[in-house]
Amino acid sequence: MSPIANVIDVTEATFEQDVIQKSYETPVVVDFWAAWCGPCRTLGPMLERLAAEPDSNFILAKVDVDTNQRLSMQFGIRGIPAVKAFKDGLVINEFVGSQPEPRVRQFLNQVAPNETELSLDTAYKLLAGREWDQAEERFSQLMSANGHNPEARLGLAKALLGQGKASGAKTHLEALLDVPALMPTAEKLLPLVDYLKLVEGRQSDADLEMTPIEAQYRQSARLFGQGKLAPALDSLLDVLRHNKDYRKGQVKSVLLGIFELLGVNDPLTNPYRQEMASILF
Repeated sequence: MSPIANVIDVTEATFEQDVIQKSYETPVVVDFWAAWCGPCRTLGPMLERLAAEPDSNFILAKVDVDTNQRLSMQFGIRGIPAVKAFKDGLVINEFVGSQPEPRVRQFLNQVAPNETELSLDTAYKLLAGREWDQAEERFSQLMSANGHNPEARLGLAKALLGQGKASGAKTHLEALLDVPALMPTAEKLLPLVDYLKLVEGRQSDADLEMTPIEAQYRQSARLFGQGKLAPALDSLLDVLRHNKDYRKGQVKSVLLGIFELLGVNDPLTNPYRQEMASILF
């Protein structure tokens, strides 16, 4: 028996209770292995280590195929290591052979998301609904609890941008430039920082001399900061119609940043992206 509380050895006699029945309460990941199997000696300890992490949300059940051949036949095990995830009595996902840790983590997050993953999912749903202030609170809590989780950092930057808080978002986005997986997204969002800083904390541009097109550009930023997204986008497209290369192409970068912020499923994204394309091309 493994010394880790949620890692158990399972036999033909205990499989029904410890795997099938238990999977109605929490996901159970079954590792079919054997002592003579080289790849099993790599994957098995990795699974045990991941199961031992504080926020893991699954039970790891170890099945020795040599001493439990009927289970191997029942579940069609033809190669090992073989991993099958059970939920509500059924196999919901599986893989065969040793896998690198990132893929194993991805598999586990799909079948048994931990508390951090569940909290991130909730926070990102708030972003998708443009509930920027609530999303900011959730992501801030995640950042405090999870050592500056990069996904939480990105979400927090988006929540701040959605409220027009450019200065707060800038630090987080710049930090993500060192995270390869999130760097492209951060680069797309960074133009919004300079855009929003044009009007951040400024009540009026009456004291500034500027051209009508610059006044419209700044007004679009002000509208965006007030949460009036459609009028802001309309104004940006008008600037683009007047001058496709205004501010050395900054308008296009800002529009792409807004689309990245809103996401592909936002009702504003596709119509305005198509309108931008019709103007540019």
